[in-house]
Amino acid sequence: MDNQQVDILLVEDNPYEARLTLMSLEEQNISNNIYHVDDGAEALDFIFAKGNYADRNPDNTPRMILLDLNMPKIGGLEVLRRIKADDRTKTIPIVILSSSREDSDLVTSYMLGVNSYVVKPVEFDTFTKAISDIGSYWMLLNESTVLFLLAKSKMHKA
Repeated sequence: MDNQQVDILLVEDNPYEARLTLMSLEEQNISNNIYHVDDGAEALDFIFAKGNYADRNPDNTPRMILLDLNMPKIGGLEVLRRIKADDRTKTIPIVILSSSREDSDLVTSYMLGVNSYVVKPVEFDTFTKAISDIGSYWMLLNESTVLFLLAKSKMHKA
């Protein structure tokens, strides 16, 4: 993989929901520099530049992560835990996209530092609207990501 900046890392094991998410972001013109992985182990390898991603620059962290909870290999809560526990990655905004309405998943996610928790709507139109709104907010309206990237850049130069 080359070292181009990834704006959004989509971590989703369901191919239909991944395609629908990508399509929804494309409709909002937020489809540039999105990278999709199928499971939590691959997400962690990508984030920390290990395994198949060892040639990737780990300083090029995504601007946002869309993270499913129920995935093979390593679940979303463990991915969230590891990302938020590492000083290099803890400020990356993470939005959980899950079909789970379990209180324990919601509470645990926020205790681990998730920035937002969205229950995946079942209906097509509602799902695409939710994804579009998430993408618009985190990629276009939210300023903290831009400020973090500027601060990170200045810290590396010092």
